Amino acid sequence: MGNWQLEIAKMTIYMTFPVGMFYYFNQTSLFENWVIKTKRELFPPENQELRKKFEESFRISREKHAVSFDEET
Repeated sequence: MGNWQLEIAKMTIYMTFPVGMFYYFNQTSLFENWVIKTKRELFPPENQELRKKFEESFRISREKHAVSFDEET
Protein backbone atom coordinates (compact mmCIF):
# COMPACT_ATOMS: atom_id res chain seq x y z
CA MET A 1 0.00 0.00 0.00
CA GLY A 2 1.05 3.53 -0.61
CA ASN A 3 1.67 6.09 2.03
CA TRP A 4 -0.30 9.28 2.63
CA GLN A 5 1.58 11.21 -0.10
CA LEU A 6 0.32 8.75 -2.73
CA GLU A 7 -3.23 9.14 -1.46
CA ILE A 8 -2.95 12.94 -1.60
CA ALA A 9 -1.58 12.73 -5.16
CA LYS A 10 -4.45 10.45 -6.24
CA MET A 11 -7.03 12.72 -4.61
CA THR A 12 -5.48 15.74 -6.35
CA ILE A 13 -5.69 14.00 -9.72
CA TYR A 14 -9.27 12.88 -9.07
CA MET A 15 -10.28 16.44 -8.24
CA THR A 16 -8.32 18.37 -10.86
CA PHE A 17 -8.98 16.11 -13.87
CA PRO A 18 -12.75 16.81 -14.11
CA VAL A 19 -12.20 20.50 -13.42
CA GLY A 20 -9.51 20.65 -16.12
CA MET A 21 -11.73 18.86 -18.65
CA PHE A 22 -14.63 21.15 -17.82
CA TYR A 23 -12.41 24.19 -18.31
CA TYR A 24 -10.94 22.91 -21.60
CA PHE A 25 -14.24 21.91 -23.22
CA ASN A 26 -15.98 25.15 -22.25
CA GLN A 27 -13.51 27.38 -24.09
CA THR A 28 -15.54 28.91 -26.91
CA SER A 29 -12.46 29.91 -28.88
CA LEU A 30 -11.59 26.23 -29.39
CA PHE A 31 -14.90 25.33 -31.01
CA GLU A 32 -16.08 28.60 -32.53
CA ASN A 33 -14.70 27.98 -36.04
CA TRP A 34 -16.06 24.42 -36.09
CA VAL A 35 -19.52 25.52 -34.96
CA ILE A 36 -19.69 28.32 -37.53
CA LYS A 37 -18.55 26.00 -40.34
CA THR A 38 -21.08 23.32 -39.38
CA LYS A 39 -23.89 25.87 -39.06
CA ARG A 40 -23.17 27.26 -42.53
CA GLU A 41 -23.20 23.74 -43.99
CA LEU A 42 -26.53 22.90 -42.37
CA PHE A 43 -28.17 26.29 -42.92
CA PRO A 44 -26.50 27.95 -45.93
CA PRO A 45 -27.09 31.65 -46.59
CA GLU A 46 -30.27 32.18 -48.54
CA ASN A 47 -29.89 32.43 -52.30
CA GLN A 48 -32.64 34.54 -53.92
CA GLU A 49 -32.60 32.60 -57.19
CA LEU A 50 -33.04 29.26 -55.42
CA ARG A 51 -35.71 30.77 -53.20
CA LYS A 52 -37.71 31.91 -56.25
CA LYS A 53 -37.41 28.44 -57.84
CA PHE A 54 -38.62 26.85 -54.61
CA GLU A 55 -41.58 29.23 -54.35
CA GLU A 56 -42.48 28.60 -57.99
CA SER A 57 -42.41 24.82 -57.57
CA PHE A 58 -44.43 25.16 -54.37
CA ARG A 59 -47.01 27.31 -56.18
CA ILE A 60 -47.27 24.78 -59.03
CA SER A 61 -47.70 21.95 -56.55
CA ARG A 62 -50.48 23.82 -54.76
CA GLU A 63 -52.24 24.56 -58.05
CA LYS A 64 -52.10 20.87 -59.03
CA HIS A 65 -53.43 19.90 -55.63
CA ALA A 66 -56.24 22.46 -55.86
CA VAL A 67 -57.21 21.23 -59.34
CA SER A 68 -57.29 17.59 -58.21
CA PHE A 69 -59.28 18.57 -55.12
CA ASP A 70 -61.83 20.48 -57.26
CA GLU A 71 -62.21 17.47 -59.57
CA GLU A 72 -63.03 15.21 -56.62
CA THR A 73 -65.88 17.43 -55.38
